[in-house]
Amino acid sequence: METGQQQERKTKRDGWIFFAVGLIVALVVGWVVFPLLLYSEQRQPLNYSHVKHGPESGVGLECEECHYFHEDGSFSGIPGLSKCKECHEDPKSLYTDSPEEVKLLKAFVESDREIPWLVYSRQPDCVYFPHVAHVKMGEIECKVCHGDFASNDTLPAYKVNRLTKYSIDIWGRNIAGYKRNTWDRMKMDDCAECHTREAKEQNNACFVCHK
Repeated sequence: METGQQQERKTKRDGWIFFAVGLIVALVVGWVVFPLLLYSEQRQPLNYSHVKHGPESGVGLECEECHYFHEDGSFSGIPGLSKCKECHEDPKSLYTDSPEEVKLLKAFVESDREIPWLVYSRQPDCVYFPHVAHVKMGEIECKVCHGDFASNDTLPAYKVNRLTKYSIDIWGRNIAGYKRNTWDRMKMDDCAECHTREAKEQNNACFVCHK
């Protein structure tokens, strides 16, 4: 028969085993399963290639031709159908007969229907972000916040949080919020960090960014 001390040691050992198993299960659920359930993945309506349209391509469009500032300083954002129609309205003007260009013509140009792009970097309604202050005045390159989209031949999948309805590119693709690149996330901490680094701490005041 086991002595009291042996039973006590066995109980402690079993307790540590259950603790370790529970911890491993919790980590797997929290770091693997939960993120998979939290975000749903959607594809963009068109697989737009920045490489095929950019400065180094045969088309030779500069970034500012599609993503430009209005006279009042507001940013145009993602271009509307009218910009696409400048080159694609006439079927004879198609540079190739690729499925995406045919889809653009048939699904959107011919019906004059705006393309329902999914915006990776859409901020909450309470946030005011002036592109002109950062791009023109601060001389910050677009890729600092958005990554190097100009070199993308395909568009990444759009992942949206099922609860908040915001893109994963706002919170960050790491569930813990860690980042390796400046464009890995777009949280308030990242704005404040950049303001501080550029000696613009006064811009961390609440009323500067929140309306």
